[in-house]
Amino acid sequence: MKSILKVDIPQKSIISNDFGKIDYVDSYRITKPVNESIEKITDHIFRLPQWAIALMNLRNSLVKPFGLKTDNDIKNEDGRFFAIIGKNDDEIAMGESDKHLNFRTSVLVDKELSYIYLSTIVHYNNNLGKLYFLFVKPFHRIIIKSLLRRELK
Repeated sequence: MKSILKVDIPQKSIISNDFGKIDYVDSYRITKPVNESIEKITDHIFRLPQWAIALMNLRNSLVKPFGLKTDNDIKNEDGRFFAIIGKNDDEIAMGESDKHLNFRTSVLVDKELSYIYLSTIVHYNNNLGKLYFLFVKPFHRIIIKSLLRRELK
């Protein structure tokens, strides 16, 4: 049966290295044979559907007056939304730091067990970060599960 399981962040994941206090964490795992590179898998997972892009555009217009980073501020020359902060043959870790919160996200594969993990950690820098993520969290979970569900097809 194909399913998305909520799990602990794999111990070998690089996203929690030197991150400091973690205020929010989630990690989901799917089982799928993995024959592609971690770059290809990550690029495919983070190819957002149109409805998620529309939500991101709404988010951008709402946070801009508060001086928070928008997609235009963080999109890299390779078109990725987030900066790569660590990488090895089995994992790509990305993240951003802003005045309200810092976050890291990771795609990690275990080719032997045919697992793909998608994990996120967040640290609130102030009350604005806590308030912001209170509103973002439900959408974050919906988007993450949607991206993984698509991988199972």
